[in-house]
This record gives sequence, structure tokens and C-alpha cells, in this order.
Amino acid sequence: MNFVFISPNFPKIYSRFVKSLAGRGVRVLGIGDELYDQLNDELKNNLTEYCYVSDLSNLEWMKKAVSYLKDKYGFIDFIESNNEWWLQNDAILREYAGVTTGFLPKEMKKIKYKSQMKGYFQKAGVKTARYILSDTFENAKSFARKVGYPLFAKPDCGVGAMETYKIKDEGDLKNFFVKKLSDTYIIEEFLEGYIVSFDGICGKEGNVVIALQETFPKPIAEIKFRDSDLHYFAQVDIPDEFRKTGERVVRSFGISKRCFHIEFFCLTEDKPGLANRGEIIALECNMRSPGGNTPDLLQAALNASYYDIYADVIIDNQTDIDTNNEHFVAISVDRKARYRYIHSFQEIKEKYKDQLFEHGFYSPDIAEAMGEEFFFGKFKTLNEALDFQKFVDEKK
Repeated sequence: MNFVFISPNFPKIYSRFVKSLAGRGVRVLGIGDELYDQLNDELKNNLTEYCYVSDLSNLEWMKKAVSYLKDKYGFIDFIESNNEWWLQNDAILREYAGVTTGFLPKEMKKIKYKSQMKGYFQKAGVKTARYILSDTFENAKSFARKVGYPLFAKPDCGVGAMETYKIKDEGDLKNFFVKKLSDTYIIEEFLEGYIVSFDGICGKEGNVVIALQETFPKPIAEIKFRDSDLHYFAQVDIPDEFRKTGERVVRSFGISKRCFHIEFFCLTEDKPGLANRGEIIALECNMRSPGGNTPDLLQAALNASYYDIYADVIIDNQTDIDTNNEHFVAISVDRKARYRYIHSFQEIKEKYKDQLFEHGFYSPDIAEAMGEEFFFGKFKTLNEALDFQKFVDEKK
């Protein structure tokens, strides 16, 4: 089996996907924008061949690299990046190389455009926020009269909380339309609540092999607007109804043999005309692994190798790895460099020497949203995890 891994060097932990695939006999062929000498040893030891392309957005160069690998190694079974930035190009390269595992260009709108996703969520029986696209001020004003202020505007095709706007009143709405926006925006009714996501890996025909829930007590947008710290946690033991909802959504989108990160909003206040407090509203689908080092967090909660399970699914559509062993609450607590915190890294390490399993710094690409520094801890209960969060985040 030939697996072309696009950008296996970013994020750095993606070398673990490569190692798991190669360890199961898959020939992994990499195309990345980092010079070979700068790759970590895990990639060097597990890639059969690596092609350097200085600009991964240059499709002509990427096609030449794919053609070279196909001519040398034969039919390509998979082309994947597992990275939001390259999903569209992955699809184009699959079509170019005749690869049928994974989404093709004609299918990409439903997983890239937030307005297009809504129909698939609704098909799965999940409510979505009411919206319009940012065509004219008058249409937006009529929409606001229907659903009320505040509104929330974000690129219809975008990633994370970058370039998003909370519109509190008609004055804000006027100012929004004065901006020279390079993209079409989706304008939705504003919802009070917190994000929960359905994460995992599925095999053919959307059969979910593993599933976890991530909870984000503070929405990413709030982290941006209020410049506050971020923490979130992952757990395997999730409510049956939420699991069934997530599985229906996976099937609705026609996902096959891939990671997924599907976001929902749990309302903390009633939203007249839409839903009541406690109801789940669909936000967006992400047909790749969650960002940054979060796969390591999922792995800790699962108490089994997330990367090995992915490799098993790619090869056999299932896994023999025992996922019914003891599970944990795995929490990420992030810090921002501009704040002063009471407890040093050494103090945290000493107090939580048996629970702290990863510590590091995010790349500048995602530090604005996440914070610069992260601490991953693994606990038996949610209360213990939240005590860890309070200790790490306590400020001077």
C-alpha cells in the first residue's frame, strides 16, 4: 500500500501517524515544505521517500511530486494531509492521481463552507443556527430584526476564530459592511453556550471505530475577544445521546477512513425560535484530526494509541487494539506569554509529576488563538483535572 502524506512535518506530532503506518507495512511517501535534513528522526526513519516542495500551495509543483512518486512506486492508495490548510489541495491531487479514497473536488463544498454544512447537519437531525450570507446591509438588517442582536460573522470558508466579528447592534453591522472583506462571510444569530466536539476515527461507510468528546468551557471566539486563557478537556465516557448524534452526522457527511472533529454548541441560555437551554446546536465539521497537539490529548484520554488505531483503520477498516481499558480525563491548559502566572513550570511539574504528560510551546501560526505555552495533564476525574487547570492558570 502506498500512502502519500502531505506535510508530514507539520504539526510536528504528525510524524507519529507516519511511524504507525510504516510499522504496519504501509509504504509512506512524504511531500513537505521542510528540508529533509530538518525533519525529525521519526520521519527520517519511517518515510520511504520524501519530496521537498518549498510552496505546498503551488499545485503544479505538487502534481509533479505526486507524478514522480506514482511513476517510481506504482498506484497510490491514499493521499492525505490530515491538515485543514491542505484539504482542498488533497482532493485536487487525488483526482489528478486517480485516487478514490477520500474526498474529491466536487465534494469539498460540504466540508469547507459553513453554509453548505448546515444541510448535512439537518439531514442528521441536528439543529443549526439561522444565518444569511454577507450580500447586502439591508438583508443583514432584516435578518437581525428576525433573530435579534447580537450576531456573529465569520468567513464562510475559514479556519478557527481568525477574522471573526461579534456584531452587537446596528452600528456594528454598518461598520462590518464598511470593511473591505476578501471573503464571503456567514452571519449567524449569536448563541450563548460552550463548544463540545465529537472526535474520532471512522472506517468505511462512516462506521465509528473510536469516539471521544472534547469540551471547551470557553468558546475560542471568547478567548479572542476577551484575551483570556484557554483550557479544554477530552474524555471517552460520553452521553449515549451525544454519541448517537455524532454518529449520525458522520454518516450524513459520507466520511470514510479518516479522522474527524465535529463541533457543536451546548446552549446555556434559551434562544427563542431555535432551541432551549441544554440543547445541542451544530456548528461545523472538520474532516481531519483536531489541531495542534490535541491528538496526544485524545490518546491520553483513550489510554491507547490514537495513531496506531488510525493506521489499523486505513489498512483493515477496524482495530484489534483494546479500547475498553481504563479511561481518563485529559486536559489541556494553555498560557499566554503576556500574562504573569503564580506557579512556575518547575512547581507544576513537581506537584503533578504523575499527571503532567506533555508540556511545550505552540508555533506562532496558532499561538494567537491558543496561547504560547501548553500543559497536558491526565486525571481519573473531571474535578481533579479542573483543579490542575486552576493551579496552572492562577495569575499574579
